[in-house]
Amino acid sequence: MIHSLPYQGTLPEKFTYPFCYQPHESAKMAAEEVIRYVESRQEWKDELMKGKMFGVLVAKDLDEELCFIAAYSGLLAGRNDHDYFVPPVFDSQEPNGHFKTNERRISALSRAGRTTRQHSINLQRWLFSQYDLQNGVGEKRNVLDIFREYYTDSKAYEKKANGVPPSGTGDCCAPKLLQYAFLNKLKPVCMAEFWYGESPKGEIRHHLQYYPACSGKCKPILSHMLKGLDVEPNPQEKAIQGTLSIVYEDEFLVAVNKPAGMPSVPGKLDLPDVVSELRNNDKLSIANYPFLQPIHRLDMATSGLLLLAKEEMFFKTMQSMFARRDVKKEYVARLSCKPRILNGEISLPLSPDFLNRPCQKVDYEKGKEAVSVVQLLEETNGMFTVLLYPLTGRTHQLRVHCAHSDGLDAPIVGDELYGTPADRLYLHCQRLEFTHPIYNNVVKLYSKAEFQCE
Repeated sequence: MIHSLPYQGTLPEKFTYPFCYQPHESAKMAAEEVIRYVESRQEWKDELMKGKMFGVLVAKDLDEELCFIAAYSGLLAGRNDHDYFVPPVFDSQEPNGHFKTNERRISALSRAGRTTRQHSINLQRWLFSQYDLQNGVGEKRNVLDIFREYYTDSKAYEKKANGVPPSGTGDCCAPKLLQYAFLNKLKPVCMAEFWYGESPKGEIRHHLQYYPACSGKCKPILSHMLKGLDVEPNPQEKAIQGTLSIVYEDEFLVAVNKPAGMPSVPGKLDLPDVVSELRNNDKLSIANYPFLQPIHRLDMATSGLLLLAKEEMFFKTMQSMFARRDVKKEYVARLSCKPRILNGEISLPLSPDFLNRPCQKVDYEKGKEAVSVVQLLEETNGMFTVLLYPLTGRTHQLRVHCAHSDGLDAPIVGDELYGTPADRLYLHCQRLEFTHPIYNNVVKLYSKAEFQCE
């Protein structure tokens, strides 16, 4: 269960952040060992190809020897106790145990036409009260208490989830790995999680690609378990690339060229944002306007043109224009591989992936319409650059349409959520065109992407 690791390189000074996409080399070596092991188990082949998340944690034992432990999320071949991997935090699969016994009872009530909702809620609460999780300072908290504290001020959590964490919470790789390390006096060094097999329906997962711990189940838990560990800074809080500049301004509107890595509005991350930067610049007249709000969306990682309204009625008018598709938008993107189609329309409905925020997923049943047009701009040395025209304005629309197998099947370079990391996300809003609702003149804005200047 504890495996030796013959890594001879430099180890990280701090525990690697569990929500990063680029694991340390020692974690990659451990992951390769796990891959060799699972591929040797031919009886698992069919199940593995349907998709499974695996994780590794590199640690030092009491003799300061380097080692690693491994885990998988949920069940594998119907079991949660395979010898090569760490055990579950709590074994809910005991056939005659409290959980399985009551699960069968609830199923029987349901088949008899009885109402079982409250019975299910009570059983889930009991289950999560059994998951006692340690942290780096030796404290123990169960999952119910951890989630209750994490969502102290969230009425939505209590109302929508009845105060019950998502199903499967505590059975992901990261909590199981840290729990075993703490209980067995291992000193965590770094960790990594990777996906094996096909992508789940609607989601974007690539075979043998590394992913961060999930936000819906693991983020609240890790807020507790990481206490006492010297954890590296969040790598998602990357340095802002470039400076904010104004490209157009009038009495009602300001258009800026937003650099990659800058949020549009103040948020949880301790980073300069567009609104604050404009307000804090005494040299700009915009600092005197009481109302200042972005009219449309531009991801933090995306650079390019962003419109902000200085007046509330103008803001609502412009939002309506975006909704009616009266604003023409043009993006340029560099793709990581040859796209499935070079020119044409993509229509893939999107909905939030609530257990893996901020990701979106393709949802043909409940998703909202999302339509984009793609046009090949150039191909140079096997690198494909395309123009993208979003006809709707869904969150992460262009990123998902590029990465999903039913779209271009070619993630944008540097897309950590749906592809692989790079120095930045190579997506830039370069053109906006619309008729000014007050002055009635056509406003044409252009901002060339820095990655197109080569």
